[in-house]
Amino acid sequence: MINVRRAVVADAGEIVRLRGVMLADIDQMAPAPGPWQQAAREVLHRRLAEPADLMAVFVVDDPDRPGVLAACATGTIEQRLGGPGNPDGLAGYVFNVVTEPVHRRRGYSRACLEALLDWYRQRGVGKVDLRASPDGEPLYRSLGFGPTFGPTLRLSLPVAHRRN
Repeated sequence: MINVRRAVVADAGEIVRLRGVMLADIDQMAPAPGPWQQAAREVLHRRLAEPADLMAVFVVDDPDRPGVLAACATGTIEQRLGGPGNPDGLAGYVFNVVTEPVHRRRGYSRACLEALLDWYRQRGVGKVDLRASPDGEPLYRSLGFGPTFGPTLRLSLPVAHRRN
């Protein structure tokens, strides 16, 4: 069984490190160190600590290295104006889904993403978008995401009662 947990502020540095792994996969080269890393850590420190509960990161710890993360999935909630297909106007966005190369094909990203989708359901979010890399698209489609207009994929979730 994969142990997924919600990230805490102390995980911010590891989440940013994993973001670099994801960006390296997408761009076929590691991103240069720079201010983006500090800015990302600051956002994570602020958002993971705030009581507004508008961002969540679910992680799997590296089973062999204490204090190191093996995988993560990040999501935010945005309040938009409602419409016929989404009366409450709550919209989720998934990003930063990544697993360390040495831990891939073990279900870690799937487990993190499933925890994130449960988090959305519990908050009454009925529409969730993401942008998929070619490597990630099969995972997202297996969870019910499908194409919309443009490159965005969307999943319509059954909405559970929203927690206040």
